[in-house]
Amino acid sequence: MELKEIKELIKLVSEAGVSEVDVERGDFKISIKKNDGKTTVLQSQAPVIPQPPSEYSAPASDAFLSEKLESLSSKTDTVSGNFITIKSPMIGTYYKSLSPDKPGFVQIGDEIKPGKVLCIVEAMKLFNEIESEISGRIVKILVENASPIEYDQPLFLVEPM
Repeated sequence: MELKEIKELIKLVSEAGVSEVDVERGDFKISIKKNDGKTTVLQSQAPVIPQPPSEYSAPASDAFLSEKLESLSSKTDTVSGNFITIKSPMIGTYYKSLSPDKPGFVQIGDEIKPGKVLCIVEAMKLFNEIESEISGRIVKILVENASPIEYDQPLFLVEPM
């Protein structure tokens, strides 16, 4: 499990109001417990080997947290038909360009390569550049400029090249 995923789990535990979550993936185990407003993370692991999630153990009454944990294990890019969907890696506000008077980083029909900046997501007054991890052509932009976006929300449809 990567550090980014662990941070997301801690955030989910804090926001969902649950007191404890245990996640187990093969030899990797992590337990997050919330006591009196403080979050404690306990983990044990063997060598880190990427694998699909095998089991989640969460309070049965909290369907929200279970759904978020499942989405956490999915890849950022997923294939939809002949297109690849690029999803948001964070919650924030989507911006297509650096300022309203400048053109967007990408337009429909633009060819992209790994490392190409696609957009900016503002989160907690920080502006994060979202870069492409794939090569392809932008087929559709799925969000409006300056709109709020959620974690794992589809942003672009890309035709792979």
